[in-house]
Amino acid sequence: MAIIFIIFALLAGMALPTQFSVNAQLRTVVGSPIVASAISFTVGAISLIIISFFVKGSLFKKEWFEAPWWMWTGGLLGAFYVLATTILMPRIGVAATVGYVLAGQIIVSVIIDHFGLIGASMHTLNIPRLLGALLVIAGVFIVQKF
Repeated sequence: MAIIFIIFALLAGMALPTQFSVNAQLRTVVGSPIVASAISFTVGAISLIIISFFVKGSLFKKEWFEAPWWMWTGGLLGAFYVLATTILMPRIGVAATVGYVLAGQIIVSVIIDHFGLIGASMHTLNIPRLLGALLVIAGVFIVQKF
């Protein structure tokens, strides 16, 4: 795997707990996790739309409307994720929120990989992969506990 992708993934991972904290602070100002999440999504959407104007051929293609309905649910899943972390972070802390979110990501990731769901390549769940997933989940619980 190219080092640039690893760095990009690490930066994306670092952005998440920062986003959790920013959104939780915004929640205290606006008084609602739903409003804070909506503001967060709106700023993100506007940013991506502006960037899309500078990427050739990225806006409004006819093929979009031919996609199956479930392909449009990513935004709903993202909204749930942002709302959940905005609610959880002030209650259970950043490390616990990130940890439990990570545990959920690991669990679903190995299932998606194993069965090749949602267009993913198949990566059979074997003993080393299962052990790795269990170690990550165990680490999550250790971080949360202490």
